[in-house]
Amino acid sequence: MSGSNLKIFLFAALLLQLLYSCSDEKNDVIPDITIDFRIYFSDPEFFDLNNAPGSSALISSSHIHLGIGTGGYDNNGIIVYNSGLEGFEYYAFDRTCPHCYVTASESIAVNVDGVFAVCPRCNTLYAMGSSGMPQSGPGQYYLKNYNTDYFGSGVRVWNKRD
Repeated sequence: MSGSNLKIFLFAALLLQLLYSCSDEKNDVIPDITIDFRIYFSDPEFFDLNNAPGSSALISSSHIHLGIGTGGYDNNGIIVYNSGLEGFEYYAFDRTCPHCYVTASESIAVNVDGVFAVCPRCNTLYAMGSSGMPQSGPGQYYLKNYNTDYFGSGVRVWNKRD
């Protein structure tokens, strides 16, 4: 391997390692639970979620009729957020604050304030329009996110099976 090829290889290896380590810290601190449910926009409770970009819906264990895991981790609930970007783009986040979970072993539900989620305990502000990234406060970890799929009359929220 020539000197320039070796440099390219080492740079690529370093870049891959950096990307991999960042993705590990992104939102893997909240334990996985099985999530698989559907929200239908014909339900008056979720009508605004379809028609108002920047809107969100709080899903809780009282929504068990929608499917599996609506309570999220430790029954803190799940936020489904309409980003309004690129047509119909939705995000779903567990409401458990990852900072409080990691630093104090506490399961604290974040509150929704417009396009942000705010932890009432540590005051970390998470931007829902950018995949739950912490914006201010002590938090370093993203909110745990779940897969979403817009299917015309609603949104499916799921993750990998345990």
